[in-house]
Amino acid sequence: MLNIRNVAIIAHVDHGKTTLVDALLRQSNTTMRKDSASELIMDSNELERERGITIFSKNAAVEWKGTKINIIDTPGHADFGGEVERVLKMADGCLLLVDAKEGPMPQTRFVLKKALEMNLKIIVVINKIDKPEARVNYALDKTFDLFVELGASDEATDFPVVYASAKKGLAGLESDLTKMKDINPIFETILKYVPAPSGNPDAPLQMLVTSVFYDDFKGRIATGRIYNGHLSAKQEVVHINREGKMKKARLTAAMIFQGLGRVETDEVQCGDILAIAGLPDINIGETIADVETPIALPLLNIEEPTVKMTFAVNDSPFAGKEGEYSTSRQLQERLQKELETDMALAVEENPAGGWTVSGRGELHLAILIERMRREGYEMQVSRPQVIVKEIDGKKLTPYERVFIEVPEASSGIVIQKLGSRKGELREMRTENGIVFMEFIIPTRGLFGYRSEFMTDSRGMGIINTNFHAYQQDPGNWRERDQGSLVAHETGTTNLYGMVNVQDRGLLFIGPGIEVYKGQVVGQNARTGDLSINVCKAKELSNMRSKGDGPMQHFNTPKTMDLEDSLEYIGDDELVEITPKSVRIRKSILDENEKKRIEKSGK
Repeated sequence: MLNIRNVAIIAHVDHGKTTLVDALLRQSNTTMRKDSASELIMDSNELERERGITIFSKNAAVEWKGTKINIIDTPGHADFGGEVERVLKMADGCLLLVDAKEGPMPQTRFVLKKALEMNLKIIVVINKIDKPEARVNYALDKTFDLFVELGASDEATDFPVVYASAKKGLAGLESDLTKMKDINPIFETILKYVPAPSGNPDAPLQMLVTSVFYDDFKGRIATGRIYNGHLSAKQEVVHINREGKMKKARLTAAMIFQGLGRVETDEVQCGDILAIAGLPDINIGETIADVETPIALPLLNIEEPTVKMTFAVNDSPFAGKEGEYSTSRQLQERLQKELETDMALAVEENPAGGWTVSGRGELHLAILIERMRREGYEMQVSRPQVIVKEIDGKKLTPYERVFIEVPEASSGIVIQKLGSRKGELREMRTENGIVFMEFIIPTRGLFGYRSEFMTDSRGMGIINTNFHAYQQDPGNWRERDQGSLVAHETGTTNLYGMVNVQDRGLLFIGPGIEVYKGQVVGQNARTGDLSINVCKAKELSNMRSKGDGPMQHFNTPKTMDLEDSLEYIGDDELVEITPKSVRIRKSILDENEKKRIEKSGK
């Protein structure tokens, strides 16, 4: 049996997880692509680079002193809980990365809880100790408190600690930076504390599939870990699906991870992480077993979705002008393809048209939409809604645990806003002018709050959420106070027309933009919608009047990106998404038609 260690790296967003993986890869002299020398290797997705968060887990492998170490990068955001859970299934231990200044954070809590539930050996790495404001002892004490709070066993709370500066590629068992030479103490600690994979190499083959992706040459590729037995390339195996049905198949290739890439191999040992090709209908959570004695492994249990949206074919007057893929067949195929790799997503056909897409939160669905948009898809989506569950005859809605950090000056407005959204303050403390708060709030109460929060905290606040539980809906929800400003006709917006109507509310677009009748162009200062003419041009005449010279000032419009738009829309509005534009529109574009439908009671 090979000398193997399978290690997942878990950390809060921006605590240096990806930087640490880079240092481990570089200092183990792993062969890397020429184009990856100067960038963060593991953040291979364009969206991840922009947002600075890890969304998709990735695999890498290094060899250190004759031991193969499989490194698994995990998502740092709770909305990607589906990804976290199955990634941890492949690991026998974890590196828990903690920022020396901030200490353990909410997302750390979410993933650590999962790791402790699975009895994984945790090694704590206090990172960024080179920062001037680093508080090493504080971070360590808080990490210990977190372990106790999560109900960790005595054995788990007696965790080994390594101090590091991932950016400089240094680590040590003491927090003195001057005594550190390289990153090797992390490798040594992994070898000492993380157990080798358990499993019987002589038992019948059992492999659990934890992720699936598509390759242009090899077709569908399944990644997973061998729990028992061993596997050969071209071997005949039994594929056991989620319903327990068995089907024989022959593999076309078996690949192991080496550095950042995959290399084909003839045989894979028990305990190793690998990728296989040759099974066209393989899915996440399923088992690859021995032909003679096929035994299924337990299915992966994934957190249920809490938020849903309706996706539909774009039917606006501008449909098909900016997107490459816009038909119902293309959209359905793309959503089905996403289901193969995203365990926390659910897609159902909607009888009224389109598809109901459910996910772990607004961010989860917004990132799916953004990725589809960048791939050339266009569509329209409805307002996010919470998924209501009926338990013991009672209708229950999801609640979130919200962790907030804001400067002291902003804490009052945050407490007031979350209180009005049915939030309940559970904990509050102040350290160095920063207020830390914990709320329990209905998921619905958070809709549309993130952008308000950033404004209220002047961009200095941090907000994180975890799923808490299903509880009774508090009711008495207040809808949006203000209505929308709706374009009166199709055409190009004109500065003259816009200056005339800008005192009616807040505009979302500037002059020289193509709009259509029924498109939302701003937020009304009052309740109810208002139809306005933003395309109105000044009538020309050959007479010059006295007031022609000075121009009235035009206020800068508010730019609405995808997340702003999803947070803004009401039940009778949709967001139209194309590769080039994000527009807000009324579900029924013609006002007269809307009145007719309301009158007839349809």
